Amino acid sequence: MWQYALRRVLQSSIVILGVTLISFTALHMAGDPTLLFVSERASAEEIAETRAILGFDRPLHVQYLSFLGRLIQGDTGKSITYRQSAMKVVLERLPATLELTLFAMIIAITLAIPFGIIASVNRGTPIDGGMMTLAMVGQSVPSFWFGIMLILFVGLGLRWLPISGHIPILEPLFTGHFREAFSNFPEALRYLLMPAVTISLFSLSRNSRLVRSSMLEVLSQDYVRTARSKGLKESVVVTRHALRNAWMPVVTMVGLEFGFLLSGVVVVETVFSWPGVGRLVFNAINQRDIPLVQASVILFSLLFVGLNLIVDLLYARLDPRVRLG
Repeated sequence: MWQYALRRVLQSSIVILGVTLISFTALHMAGDPTLLFVSERASAEEIAETRAILGFDRPLHVQYLSFLGRLIQGDTGKSITYRQSAMKVVLERLPATLELTLFAMIIAITLAIPFGIIASVNRGTPIDGGMMTLAMVGQSVPSFWFGIMLILFVGLGLRWLPISGHIPILEPLFTGHFREAFSNFPEALRYLLMPAVTISLFSLSRNSRLVRSSMLEVLSQDYVRTARSKGLKESVVVTRHALRNAWMPVVTMVGLEFGFLLSGVVVVETVFSWPGVGRLVFNAINQRDIPLVQASVILFSLLFVGLNLIVDLLYARLDPRVRLG
């Protein structure tokens, strides 16, 4: 087990290293970053002097190694827009993104599991066909379009929910203001609902199909037919025999869901003007705030790879065949 864990940690480190290399190279290939630090009226001599001071005159691989050395020390550079540590700016926006992602994950998982079970139990019926058709449509609808439709019909048309804004929940919890967090919770849900539903639509649709296929595979096994032949109720067969043995793909789904949902927050946060990291990244790209984009990408990659590592270790714990392979 320890050898498997060490191997997965090394693989995760390589992935994070690759992410830093790709993001660093891509952002620097977009143009000379020196121009971001000088005025539009700067002369060629001033630009050259600033380039030398910032180290942008060195070869790209030397700049990357220098960036990697600072990163290991926790220094991601100073944001050009905010004039402070880029990682500090990202971490200030992180609670809002975590709130949105966690709420979307709860929606996706709590609905996907019963939907998948109902579809598998009613295989070949109109219920199964209708649910899988809706799941296919849900996977095909772009999140930005779905978010705009919710704003138009639910927010502006019916006026049931606010179309933008944010009331913090996690930030007061992190700072020890528990009473404020709990008092904010009911009203915060109204602001969370539409963007969270928008983000969770794709995951809900995909996971419903995953649970259905996993359940169908288990329901066709001999021990399930034996349980039915003993006269057990269908609910007992499904919950105690089939569902318990169909949990492995579901465990993977739950573990990776947070990372998948994080990848969708950039567009949705922009549509709903949500003050999270996704919107911060969108604005930083437009402003060519390289340190801020790099800090955001690194933080997202650390979260995603870390969750992936935890899921792999948990999977190996549940199924010894994984680490033996």
